[in-house]
Amino acid sequence: MNSPVVVALDYDDEAAAIALAARLSPNLCRLKVGKALFTRSGPQLVETLQGMGFDVFLDLKFHDIPNTVAGAVRAAADLGVWMVNVHASGGRRMLEAAAGSLAAYSKPPLLIGVTVLTSMSDEDLVEMGYTETAEQRVSRLAGLVADSGLDGVVCSAREAPALRAAHGAGFALVTPGIRLAGDSAGDQRRVVTPADAIAGGADYLVIGRSITGAAEPLLALERIHAELGLTA
Repeated sequence: MNSPVVVALDYDDEAAAIALAARLSPNLCRLKVGKALFTRSGPQLVETLQGMGFDVFLDLKFHDIPNTVAGAVRAAADLGVWMVNVHASGGRRMLEAAAGSLAAYSKPPLLIGVTVLTSMSDEDLVEMGYTETAEQRVSRLAGLVADSGLDGVVCSAREAPALRAAHGAGFALVTPGIRLAGDSAGDQRRVVTPADAIAGGADYLVIGRSITGAAEPLLALERIHAELGLTA
């Protein structure tokens, strides 16, 4: 099954992340490794998860000068990850350098641009000096990402319908801030349920606490699949 679910391994240590992965199924999800876990555990953790059969989204949100980001994206590709991301606000030259760095790979990872973090509100953007709403900024950055040759964007599922209409079916929409009905939103501001996200045009759902915080993570994952009408 080509599951849309990506489980966020938001743990502080490798042992906890591997223990959670062992309670899941690579047939039902992919896994996301972020900054804290990767900084502590390094590439060997990614290789361990891959050895367990999981595709890995390396969520490091590269944002630096073009040559540095290009080198980092190549390093991720050499590691064999399924997806890697960069900050769209790094600008066109950085984005094009990142995309160009994958030209020589026969099976490159999906390269995704981060638009506006789902923890941010319109008020946060105003405080940072932006005059756009989150929705307006996401739209503009998504256009830049598409023009620069990347595969898609990270965005809130609330922005997915407009982005799908603007960029078509071939543009991947990766949506964090996904919560099951009744779950706490935590530090996320722009949250959506799995079914609503898919209905709105999302391709991949990044889900953390609704699965990792469950007493039975596999049952929570299966519940999400049932909500989406997916069968193993």
